[in-house]
Amino acid sequence: MGRELYITETDLNRLTELVHTGPGSRKKDDKSRLTLEQTLDHAQVVEPTAVPETVVTMNSTARVLDMATGQERVCTVVFPKDANLEENRISVLAPLGTAMLGCQVGDVIEWRPPGGAREVRILEMLYQPEAAGHYHG
Repeated sequence: MGRELYITETDLNRLTELVHTGPGSRKKDDKSRLTLEQTLDHAQVVEPTAVPETVVTMNSTARVLDMATGQERVCTVVFPKDANLEENRISVLAPLGTAMLGCQVGDVIEWRPPGGAREVRILEMLYQPEAAGHYHG
């Protein structure tokens, strides 16, 4: 993973708690938490007021392009309790949510849904809480 990943201090604190205190009864869930923990370990931590507005933070909405199909979709990365696939609200514990977190507009990211690896390019940030002055905590 050669690109720089950014995580706000607020997101780091909330996601670290999620990784360590959530129900870990399912093996799939354990693997998702481990992947998220590894992402957090490699990220550059920044103040919420200092995160670039092109970075996917928690509750950010981005337009992405599926590199294989050419289809565009809009995704919001959310905490598991707020996930809703019909509304394109993707859990940070889902492979795509974890892969998007901390990446920037222009990045091509690989994620691994069931059935094999896929790639998406982040085309545009439609909403980032920090850029809008919404510092969640």
